[in-house]
Amino acid sequence: MDKIWLQSYEPGVPAEIDPAAYASLIDLFEQSVARYRDRTAFICMGARISYGELDRLSRDFAAYLQSVLKLERGERVAIMLPNVLQYPVCMLGALRAGCVVVNCNPLYKARELEYQLRDCGATTIVILENFARTLMKVVRRYPVEHIVMARLGDMLGAKGPVVNFVVKYVKRVVPSWRLRNVEPFRQAMARGRAASFAPVEVGRDDIAFLQYTGGTTGVSKGAMLTHGNMLANVIQVHAWVRQHVTDGEELVVTALPLYHIFAMTANCFLFIRLGGTNLLITNPRDIPGFIKELARTPFTIMTGVNTLFNALLNHPKFAELDFSRVKVTLGGGAAVQRGVAERWKKLTGLTLMEGYGLTEASPVAAINPFHGTEYTGAIGLPVPSTEVAIRDDSGNDVALGERGELCLRGPQVMKGYYRQPEETANVMTPDGFLRTGDIAVMDERGFIRIVDRKKDMILVSGFNVYPNEIEDVLAMHDGVVEAAAIGVPDERTGETVKIFVVRRDASLTPKELLRHCREFLTGYKVPSQIEFRTELPKTNVGKILRRELRDGAAATKEAL
Repeated sequence: MDKIWLQSYEPGVPAEIDPAAYASLIDLFEQSVARYRDRTAFICMGARISYGELDRLSRDFAAYLQSVLKLERGERVAIMLPNVLQYPVCMLGALRAGCVVVNCNPLYKARELEYQLRDCGATTIVILENFARTLMKVVRRYPVEHIVMARLGDMLGAKGPVVNFVVKYVKRVVPSWRLRNVEPFRQAMARGRAASFAPVEVGRDDIAFLQYTGGTTGVSKGAMLTHGNMLANVIQVHAWVRQHVTDGEELVVTALPLYHIFAMTANCFLFIRLGGTNLLITNPRDIPGFIKELARTPFTIMTGVNTLFNALLNHPKFAELDFSRVKVTLGGGAAVQRGVAERWKKLTGLTLMEGYGLTEASPVAAINPFHGTEYTGAIGLPVPSTEVAIRDDSGNDVALGERGELCLRGPQVMKGYYRQPEETANVMTPDGFLRTGDIAVMDERGFIRIVDRKKDMILVSGFNVYPNEIEDVLAMHDGVVEAAAIGVPDERTGETVKIFVVRRDASLTPKELLRHCREFLTGYKVPSQIEFRTELPKTNVGKILRRELRDGAAATKEAL
């Protein structure tokens, strides 16, 4: 396809970027340290660390991994932390030691965590003690050699011990735990500080992250994102926004978890390159507390998902904030809803821009131009050095304006799925395009609009949920004959999970099913709607017709 979208680029946005501008993510970081050593890099719960301090602390953690734990180049280090200062220290330290970072959602259940650790072969995990009980259940079946246990207040200075006391004994959000081979985070850092560190040579082709994403078979797949993939996407996004931001001056609100690839690229590494400051929001569900942070920290950039923007708009205190310094608000991870975008513009005076991406593309593939002033429903234009093809089921390009599967090619597209060549072949075309599974149309100006989803994935607040995983968990219950899961629209989360269940036992209740699901599934995967049926629609070979269930759910809602 001709790059017709280039005609719609803002002046100054290049058609191509130089993906070889840095040797590695560490090279990018070290260059920023040299330029911005005394500038604040991260803020969390009132505590600050500068670029110089982050350089020193991440070096100490790298030395701990390298000299104390004796980890080799390429070994997997799992990180199971929310947005706390320990996260960038450990993430950058692991990369500096030549290791591969494996991000783990702190809300994982034991089944989910065990699968991920076992699949990637992680020997080391850094975890917040609030979630240690989950790891206790895992190590019975998959022993982890090294466990670094962090506490919420470990990097909060003088108030740290008070914070640790409150979360454990007042708020009681730290369940009791018992694990072997545990080293407290502060002790690990002290041992690393006293240890030697030899910089490890890593290049753009080396894997930086094994970023797990849902699979059509019901299990997660580790997208192999190289240093080059991540660097390319950082440079692509920077090329898009550079006329609207100032090096060394921006403060970005990071409420999305850093273990999510959108925040990792668009907040963490992009603003490290810019010499910006990241305001880490540890618990974005605490909207009053979140707004207090925004009130006392003058911010210039905010990214998030539709759910977050909607929650802020629905709190009366949010309207009292000063938005005069804010330059950019960007929604990603899930579709921005028209109603939310319009209310956002009315209250803040700012356009809520929308972008599009997926884990396999590191993640950003398209963004709306920043000169746009109104919500359009489009996901925007392909970012520089990105090729787009809209193809039919036979792999042929469709005519402009016709529906087809959105396919992408560019330097940000993953190396493949870890140890899953068949799954990789399913999504990568012979000519190097990534099949996204989203059905899209492109207009004559190059703007892309998503019109449907080819695969059955459900998108809940920016997180992928795959029906097969839900159905496998339901099948574990003795009272279930068969089940199907679909996504249905939800004003708060974009989509939510609805299940259709054929019962073996008529006494089986929704309450019992939900209890079962909560035992094995992360919260955002737990169904919010349950419908019991005597049978489920199937093909003539017995495959459940999820699309028929979705169509029926949509028709019922419309009839109501």
